Amino acid sequence: MVPTFAYSSVDFYSPLLGGGSMLNDAGDGLGEPLNVIISGLSSPEVLTLDGIVNFAKAIGFSEECLGLHLGNPQSANLGDGNGWVNQTIELRQDYGNSEIGTCLETLIGGNHFRVFVQNGTEAPSGALFLAVSQEEDLEESHTIIPDGYNIGRDKLVAAAVGTTQFDGVTYVTTARNMTGLLAAGSIGVNHGISTDGITTLLTVTIVEDDDC
Repeated sequence: MVPTFAYSSVDFYSPLLGGGSMLNDAGDGLGEPLNVIISGLSSPEVLTLDGIVNFAKAIGFSEECLGLHLGNPQSANLGDGNGWVNQTIELRQDYGNSEIGTCLETLIGGNHFRVFVQNGTEAPSGALFLAVSQEEDLEESHTIIPDGYNIGRDKLVAAAVGTTQFDGVTYVTTARNMTGLLAAGSIGVNHGISTDGITTLLTVTIVEDDDC
């Protein structure tokens, strides 16, 4: 395999060290856990807007139905000096169709994630922090299912690990579970849904197809 090389020297910086939080701001003083991090040591092409969208399509997610977003964006403080910044993009399970599959997710529910970039001058890792959760259908107003933060994280990680491909780009992804960033339990968590306190670090490397 011939990988493309990372531009960051670190996986990520803990938001807690810079006055940030591992819960985003979902409103009403509550937040959703940033339960997956795409390492700053990933291939730099992955850590861009176009890059994360293409990787998302390789693992079963795509842009929102018809480009329309329902509800208000959420924000996160990643301790990088930028303060609270709105999500970069939200991506939804596409049920095998990257063109219109997210319209089905909007109706029947499924997995989805919000992306936040750690790129401020105080913590310029380039890492992508993801708030992943499994949600109910439109009739239930897309509330999170019971245990939906843990379930959503685990489903995304299972889809990502190993070799995946989309639009001529091949990815090799490894995962490592971490504790000590997120508190286990439901204090401050949106919908009062308890989490297990695990954050999964993904390192995503682009490789040449001929060398896999």
